[in-house]
This record gives sequence, structure tokens and C-alpha cells, in this order.
Amino acid sequence: MTIKANKPSAFTLIELLVVIAIIAILAAFAVPALTSALAKGQMTGTMNNARQLYIAQFQMSNDGAATGDATSAWPGDLPVVPGTLEAYLNVLLGKGYLKGADALKLLSAPGANLVGNITPAGTANPESITLTAGRSALKVYLVQDSNPATTIFACTQNYVYDTALAGANQPYGTKGFIVVKKGGDAAIFREGQATTAGWTSPVIFQTQIGMKPGDTEGNVVGGDPATTLKYP
Repeated sequence: MTIKANKPSAFTLIELLVVIAIIAILAAFAVPALTSALAKGQMTGTMNNARQLYIAQFQMSNDGAATGDATSAWPGDLPVVPGTLEAYLNVLLGKGYLKGADALKLLSAPGANLVGNITPAGTANPESITLTAGRSALKVYLVQDSNPATTIFACTQNYVYDTALAGANQPYGTKGFIVVKKGGDAAIFREGQATTAGWTSPVIFQTQIGMKPGDTEGNVVGGDPATTLKYP
């Protein structure tokens, strides 16, 4: 008796096309999800950087309040109010609350690589920094000690207060934006939350997104403050 071996059956052309089509459909669903997850991860890193910048500022202003040192205060209360991001960073560096190399890292993000020259501390001068190129991922508002805890201290450059996100040449574009408040709360927000239209009331907008220095509760004025510290 002859025993015939079972030959493995091959895929037909139709079956291969079906498998390829299924893989293509799954990829179409997976790629946007992976892209969104990557952007969210990058924004989380930038939010943590903003928190580190806030901690340096909080420590300086807290020490200034304890010792009565007017030169260690919130940026809007300094005897010489900084007019540029570079000047503000040099206050933090001069007081030893931040290092130059760390400042460049904290203010950089994907699409915003801040470049600067660092002058080491000497016997007669503290460490200082000169910004030379690139873009800061964050910008700083001139908050004061009298401002409420919900006042914005820093946010990403793609966000202009109570204004729809403009993605051109800005880190994260319209993917979302980051805000850290004077009280220390930091969060990532979606594009639709950038204006009061995305919230049920102006007061809730001010509570969640934050207030602009000088604004009053319930009165939202669009646009950044006249002086906002950023680079360039």
C-alpha cells in the first residue's frame, strides 16, 4: 500500500492580498496613535522642564521673602525687571539657582534647540549666559508675588494667551500646549482648550489654564502681556 504524504498547501493570491490589506488597515490605525503617543511623551518632558524652571524661581523668591533680599524675587518684582529671557536667566544663574548648561536644556525641546555661550564663574563674577541662536521652547510671564496662584508663570511658545494655537515654526504646533502656574501646577492642554470658547465660562478657563498677570477674575483679555520673556 502506498502512503501519500500530505503536501502543505500554499497561500492563494487572493489570501495574500487579503492579509496585505488587513496589515495596511491596522497600520493606518496604528501610525496616528503612535505619533500622538510620541508627541505626548515629548510634551511631558517639556512640562517637566517647565516645572524645573519654576522650582528654581520658587526657591529664589522664597529665599528672598525669608531674608528680605529684594534681588531674589518673582520676575515682575525684581528691582530691575528683566526685559529679555537672557536677562532673566542671568538673575537665576547669578544667584546660583540654575546652571547655564541646565538652563539651555530646560528651555529646549524637539523643534526648539536653544543655543548660548556660557561664561564660567570667576572670582569677581557669577556664571552667566549669552543666548546666540535657536528658539526657547518656553516663555516666561512677569508674575509678581501679589498675583494669585493661578497666574501663568511659563508656557510653551506656541501658546498666545486666549488665542487659537498657531502651528507655524513653533514647537508642538497645534498638537497642544503646556502651562505652569505661579502656584506650581503644570499641565498639558489640547488645541481646543486654548481659548475661552473651549470652556464653559471665563472663570473656569482662568482656573484651569491660568490668569494673565494683571487680569481680574472673570475678565479674560487675549494676547500675551506687553513684556513676555522668550527667545528670539
